[in-house]
Amino acid sequence: MARDLGILVIVVLVLAATCQSAVVSPVSESHRSAALELFSPAHGSYGSLEETYEALKTFKVLGIEKKHAIRTSSCASVADTLKSTSSALKDFFDALRVNSILKCELNSEAVRGTQSRLKDSLNGASSLIDFYYSIGGLVLLKEQMSEVDVNLGDADRIFRSIKALGQSDGRWRLSSNNPESSNNAAGIALEALAGVISLATPQIDNSWITTLKNDILKLFDGIERYDDGTYYFDEKHVGARGHQSPLSSSASVVRGIAAVAAATSETLNLPGEKIMGLAKFFLGVGVPGSAQDLYHQIDALSYLENIRESTPLILSLPATVISVTKKDQLKVRVSTLLGSPAPTLSVRLMQIFVSGSKDASVIDQELKFDAVSGMHVLETLPKNIDVGSYIFSFEVIFHNPEHKKTYVSGGRTRVLVHITGVIKIDNAEIVILDGDRGSVENQKKLKLPGDNAVALSANHLQKLRLSFDMSTPFGNAFKPHQAFLKLRHESGVDHIFLVGNSGKKFEIILDFLGLVEKFFYLPGRYNIQLTVGDADMENSFLQPLGFVELDLPDAPEKATRPPPQAVDPYSRYGPKAEITHIFRAPEKRPAKELSLTFLGLVLVPFFGFLAGLVQLGANLKNFPKSTVPSTFAILFHLGIAAVLALYTLFWLKLDLFTTLKALGFLGMFLMFVGHKTLSHLASTSSKLKSV
Repeated sequence: MARDLGILVIVVLVLAATCQSAVVSPVSESHRSAALELFSPAHGSYGSLEETYEALKTFKVLGIEKKHAIRTSSCASVADTLKSTSSALKDFFDALRVNSILKCELNSEAVRGTQSRLKDSLNGASSLIDFYYSIGGLVLLKEQMSEVDVNLGDADRIFRSIKALGQSDGRWRLSSNNPESSNNAAGIALEALAGVISLATPQIDNSWITTLKNDILKLFDGIERYDDGTYYFDEKHVGARGHQSPLSSSASVVRGIAAVAAATSETLNLPGEKIMGLAKFFLGVGVPGSAQDLYHQIDALSYLENIRESTPLILSLPATVISVTKKDQLKVRVSTLLGSPAPTLSVRLMQIFVSGSKDASVIDQELKFDAVSGMHVLETLPKNIDVGSYIFSFEVIFHNPEHKKTYVSGGRTRVLVHITGVIKIDNAEIVILDGDRGSVENQKKLKLPGDNAVALSANHLQKLRLSFDMSTPFGNAFKPHQAFLKLRHESGVDHIFLVGNSGKKFEIILDFLGLVEKFFYLPGRYNIQLTVGDADMENSFLQPLGFVELDLPDAPEKATRPPPQAVDPYSRYGPKAEITHIFRAPEKRPAKELSLTFLGLVLVPFFGFLAGLVQLGANLKNFPKSTVPSTFAILFHLGIAAVLALYTLFWLKLDLFTTLKALGFLGMFLMFVGHKTLSHLASTSSKLKSV
């Protein structure tokens, strides 16, 4: 029963999760928690300046104050990078991006050197990446230090060089040698061109800006689209910078468009529907699992929020499950992508669709705005709304007509809403009927849901009837997703039946005469269990009702036998009985005194050997005193000691084969050093005799 109850609960939770997953919500505390977890510095710093900037920018957009924790190490890295003559353009660019947030104290000489290096690189730049880093670095210098001269006198030439890499479909190539174009490169090119416009002296010709606006519109012509109105930029090829995900490619394009919008005073005439679709794409990602993806998401959302035209507004519902029993109110929130309050506006409920049907009710009702919570509240549900699943269609109405030019709400927003409630169950009973006359043999009232323990008995000529009425809190008929009656034999065989309904009344009649074959002619006790559940039913239940004792005829010879019961996985894969090891009994050993006595007897020959040396008059008078002969003599005696040690090891642990190999080596060693020692002694003896 616990397993079946788990399945019922899972079904309800999955349906509820499906309802909420269709709602796009602005940036929340979940993003801030993820940022603190994903952008966690190691030993007070990040791996590179690029990672440092991504972390700082994400923290800044989300309003997380964490600059002081990495300021010292990051500023030191920025200063070293700008001073170094071997730093690449990308290093300068990343260092200046970090400095734009941390505002480090920089050496003026290093800054002038960086400005000179970036300007010089523009003369020999041939790839889009070189232009991007050089121009981006100069733009950052202009924003951070107004006294530095970063204006471009040859802006037209640079603009044309970058524009030459563009394609007719609005995408760009990374270099003239690379035939593949991409949306990611288009975003990089737009940022670079926007930088050229802001640094140009004199200003760029307006015809170039018009051409750039047309390129942006062409780029939107090739945007990808999902069925729910979500738009995104994808890559068809893998370029030199590796594969770019739709998230990073879309973020690159958004940065480029925002940069162009900020650099020019003209209106770009961006398609509001597609800008809104991009916003839904970034929010629909949820909370990314990697630091770089989170940076792309948050960075793109910040640019979309601050874009000069077509700023998206998000309509979201804090809760999409509304309980009529608890008298919940439907609340709607309209905010920017990062959760900031929207301008003055109204929210109207235009239509309500029954989920899974095309039928709609025209409502056109304005929600009441609560200034304290910032929510638009539907105080009472329309009269034709009952427990069930509905699609609510909302529309945002701006109070100021000028806001229509700067904000985009995406038209009507449809949200799947579940109206839940406690379902009333009445007239529940279980009856044993006579098979011929249909008269009541035994009748038991039931409390659903509640504790029941009925005890019934029947034979194969009788019937079992279960019936109950179900109605919503408004008194209307209610049909749940699940209504099952299960009979389980004491041997473990289950029989499941669907409970049908007609309006409010649910009823099932089991004719045991027609079910004897399905029951495999198994007499005995059958436990009765009823399951009624629905995602919109707050009092779904799975509970036992009692049992019925069935008297069935004997099975014929060719009757179908019951299927073998499934083996309990716990008994098959669960822990086995503990293995008890039986060890050999310890051998009997001699007494400690006897062992010590034997040791003493073993040492007797050694002491006898020493006594023999004394009796023979052994002495060290003739031990060589010269350096070389004495060395050979010492080695000879050490070799003798090694042989004795080898014998001891053989006695303790070594095998015969290993001992013989070692003994052969020691024998040759002793022969050599012994020969040298004896030769010296013989020479010394002959000299003494001659004297």
